[in-house]
Amino acid sequence: MKRENIISSIKDKEIQLSKLKEHIDKSEVCSDLYNKILIEKAILTKQLEDLKNKSLINRIKHLLPKQEKLICDYFK
Repeated sequence: MKRENIISSIKDKEIQLSKLKEHIDKSEVCSDLYNKILIEKAILTKQLEDLKNKSLINRIKHLLPKQEKLICDYFK
């Protein structure tokens, strides 16, 4: 169920991005909103990727203390 919700959220973000792309040059608010949605989409994509990689090593990684994630981690 969670996987389907993430996929649907990613599709919603893509629709929002396509609508905002036309207006990013016209308004600073639209540009900021576009960037925010782009980051949210990257986070959702990373979560989906993490769900697909449920190997033993990844399960062990989740047991270890979490490291702080940087914004560049989402855009590899």
